[in-house]
Amino acid sequence: MEKTSKVRTVLVTEKFSDQRLDNFLIRELKGVPRTRIYRIIRRGEVRLNKKRAKPETRLKPGDKVRIPPLHLPDSQKLPEPSAGLVKLINQAILHEDDDLLVLNKPPGLAVHLGTGIRLGLIEAVRQIHPNWGEAELAHRLDRDTSGAIILCKNALALRDIQNQFKRNCIEKRYHALVQGQWPEAVTEVKAALKRVLSESGERFVRVDPYGKPSSTRFKIMERFSSTTLLEAYPVTGRTHQIRVHCQQAGYPILGDPKYGGNNQGEEVKGGSSVTAKYLCLHAADIRFRRPGTDTLFKVSAPRDKSFAAQITKFRKMPSRSY
Repeated sequence: MEKTSKVRTVLVTEKFSDQRLDNFLIRELKGVPRTRIYRIIRRGEVRLNKKRAKPETRLKPGDKVRIPPLHLPDSQKLPEPSAGLVKLINQAILHEDDDLLVLNKPPGLAVHLGTGIRLGLIEAVRQIHPNWGEAELAHRLDRDTSGAIILCKNALALRDIQNQFKRNCIEKRYHALVQGQWPEAVTEVKAALKRVLSESGERFVRVDPYGKPSSTRFKIMERFSSTTLLEAYPVTGRTHQIRVHCQQAGYPILGDPKYGGNNQGEEVKGGSSVTAKYLCLHAADIRFRRPGTDTLFKVSAPRDKSFAAQITKFRKMPSRSY
């Protein structure tokens, strides 16, 4: 059974200063599919200070967010994380202090709930330990991307880290396994990107001259017979940037059918093939300043087992001469 909510206006407090509108609504509307939230923003049913706004709009204290009537589940209580998920998250801790929690997110785990996802990383984290109850995502990783992700335990830390992202003060380095032999001469891809939202609410990003300027630097780490392991450094931080830039260069990431990459890479003896269960993209490390200080801090995340095992298999295969 469902019930229909009433129109309501929520006053943004200092706690949610600088938070994105979509993230604010995801927290306010627990149980509502993420695709539905993006749809009501796109259609102008959500109003920020009586005006239309984009999902990425940053909120300020005193802003008024109008939320339209919605069909809501009778029970909005989130499911508890399973014992296996609790163990997985506890094992994924890379760093923890009074302000931050940095995790090595496993592939296949969405960072927050959405359509078909009853429990995401952030919802699970808030239920595991009492001092994680107010944790917020400082940034995102795609569901199938593994690696380092920062969660903030309080509003001051969140604002500090997000300001560092806005000023491009945070450095992130990824490992990507792409199809084909990446050319030595291609050390940077610059292509403007535009986000596209389908009617179903699924997000895509495409190269578009009217999109936002975007740049990713690349360095070859290792070559295999028909794939290349790259180090990718996003100069800008656009949605799906590395994935689309690899596609644009003509060498899509293994296991990324959304942007041209199938799940097959190397053929082994006997005609069988090595497949990629998840997107072969890993946030290997992240460098930032500790909140409230000028101290530079770097956290590195080991590759997940499936990615590491696949690279090991590729490494054992006969290589070609270049």
